Amino acid sequence: MASRIVTVAQSKGGAGKTTVAVQLATVMQATGLDVCVIDVDPQGSLSRWFEERQRRRDGADRLVLAKTGGWRLGVELSRLVRDFPFVVVDTPPHADTDLKAAIRAATLVLVPCQPSPLDVWASRPTLEIARSEGRTIRFLMNRVPPRSRAIEEAGTALAELGAVPLDAQLGNRQSYVAAMARGLGVIEHEPRGTAAQEVLALRAEIDRVSGPELAKGSAQ
Repeated sequence: MASRIVTVAQSKGGAGKTTVAVQLATVMQATGLDVCVIDVDPQGSLSRWFEERQRRRDGADRLVLAKTGGWRLGVELSRLVRDFPFVVVDTPPHADTDLKAAIRAATLVLVPCQPSPLDVWASRPTLEIARSEGRTIRFLMNRVPPRSRAIEEAGTALAELGAVPLDAQLGNRQSYVAAMARGLGVIEHEPRGTAAQEVLALRAEIDRVSGPELAKGSAQ
């Protein structure tokens, strides 16, 4: 399998980028892949999660953290794709050079978005950067409530932007919060829970849209 880089990007803060990056990385390593997560966000939430993971975990792990940025980012990404079949990049919540570099290197740009038109509209800068770089782009509805008219309205807003949502969605569940606090993904914390099933569906769809044939990206 060709190495893949999934860049989790969103210009609006509070969309749950780090949670999404963690869930994707942990479900990929749980299915047998060596995975590297890269923390490009100056807030360092992913690095803090990984520290907790190391503190609590006993035994080998197929998941490795790298923290980088600036001129080193492109070099580090080129090196890591030779060593890891799957790389997940957690980016800063603003359009700077690090975000652009991480998007440029991506096999797939994954844009988490809460299900509301306002959040979709605020995603436009990320969408424009990804399109300018010719990357494959998918939106992921995150923190989705059980029932809400906003979900339908968000879908309409995505269509107006010409953006493509994944069928997979992540619900607004306490399981995600509890797993993150323990340095885990939900697939490790509650492997039979509803949240774990959501993440498995996400993994299957990511495999489908970021396969080797899309390694050079496409503005879909």
